[in-house]
Amino acid sequence: MLKPKSQSHYVGPAVVQDIVSRTLSVLVDNEPGVLARVIGLFTARGYNIDSLTVTETEHEKHVSRITIVTTGTPAVIQQIKHQLERMVPVHRVLDLTVEGQSMERELALVKVAGKGDKRIEALRMAEIFRANVIDASINHFVFEITGKASKIEQFIQIMTDLGLIEVSRTGIAAIGRGDAAM
Repeated sequence: MLKPKSQSHYVGPAVVQDIVSRTLSVLVDNEPGVLARVIGLFTARGYNIDSLTVTETEHEKHVSRITIVTTGTPAVIQQIKHQLERMVPVHRVLDLTVEGQSMERELALVKVAGKGDKRIEALRMAEIFRANVIDASINHFVFEITGKASKIEQFIQIMTDLGLIEVSRTGIAAIGRGDAAM
């Protein structure tokens, strides 16, 4: 698959760089307005956020982890990281994509309508994908599925043909492997 390219806007020889996807883990103070400031950095500079999750991870220290999946050239990603590191409520920024092996998972709730053969097929596919039925009636199911984003996408695509009604996704949660802490 070809990756989109980006060209520099500066005068001089054109430098073509690949567009990459990066998962950033950002430790911040858990206080009002911090998330808005972090997101404001992205919007003010025209950077896109593909996935965003946030929750308090250290209750005693009032520290939260923001997991952001974004895309851009390596130079843009580096600029994003440096700008995040300079923000006062930010303790640490870690690029999980380049720091080594990391674990990424997402949760999705998928509502599917179906009767007869489509209902049976939806249940069979849910079993293959290890999705759990968390609500059911004679007309629909709600499945809970966790895994890599690609697995969620594949499950949703299959369920589209079987009567997909609605999808709710959490966004990616990620953590580095091994014994090193963020």
